[in-house]
Amino acid sequence: MQPLEIKQDPMLCSGHAACPGCVEALSVRHVLATLGPDTVAVIPPSCMAIIAGPQPFSSLRIPVYQPTLEASAASASGLRRALDAQGKHDTQVLVLAGDGGTYDIGFQCLSSAAERNEDFIYICLDNEGYMNTGAQKSSSTPHFARTGSTPAGKTTRKKNLTEIMAAHEVPYVATASVGFLPDLIRKVEKAKTMRGTRIITLLVPCLDGWGLSEDGGLAASRFAVETGAFPLYEVEDGRRYTLNYSQRTRPVSEYLALQRRYRGLAAESVAALQAEIDDNWQRLLERVAASERAARPAAAIA
Repeated sequence: MQPLEIKQDPMLCSGHAACPGCVEALSVRHVLATLGPDTVAVIPPSCMAIIAGPQPFSSLRIPVYQPTLEASAASASGLRRALDAQGKHDTQVLVLAGDGGTYDIGFQCLSSAAERNEDFIYICLDNEGYMNTGAQKSSSTPHFARTGSTPAGKTTRKKNLTEIMAAHEVPYVATASVGFLPDLIRKVEKAKTMRGTRIITLLVPCLDGWGLSEDGGLAASRFAVETGAFPLYEVEDGRRYTLNYSQRTRPVSEYLALQRRYRGLAAESVAALQAEIDDNWQRLLERVAASERAARPAAAIA
């Protein structure tokens, strides 16, 4: 592994309120360093809002606006237009929202902004539940995971937000994990050079909510990708699919074994979850292959 140097002075200060070993704080540190100081953040109620802290004592060295939970995309749209009116076209508007404020409560607002192709970067810090309020399930929570509101295990699958947002045909939709840091940084850099609605779903395992050790966040981040439970890919203009990590080197059972929320899961449930992941992986491969065929010149296809 090659060491990565943060390009900017840290814009997430030490002494913030994240849990020890928090993957979300680590992820945001690199996201902000990649975007640079000419950035304005929108942070709705979430773990990240607690980490950022209240103004004027925020742990972020950039302006932060904290809207209501459902209004992140609308707030980002308004900030973008206000900055444009001031001639500050190069200032990035960044949303840092959790899965509860993205998959669920803020979804209609995000969908409307994507339909209008509003110009901001939206990063969903996906810890697969309402972790800030006691680890209840969200529509991002995977099948069979035990949470504060699903103590016997969630009975439905995780919503595929990336595919839903790609269907809006916005310029850029991607998934990322701090367990694959060069890929995360490349995607943020790429999003920074584009205009329009750019959405990155960033997996951030919650140590407490998932039942991980204080140093277990990065391992869970990597295992999620290596099992195919959280594939790394990007979609441009709703059509061009690129798979960024094509190797599945672990069965899902190894990923589940890291997490207390799956402890004691029956063998048939593990097998069912593996089948779901295999099915989703195959569908993704088909989309990637179709995208590659569409990109070839007609003569090459013939």
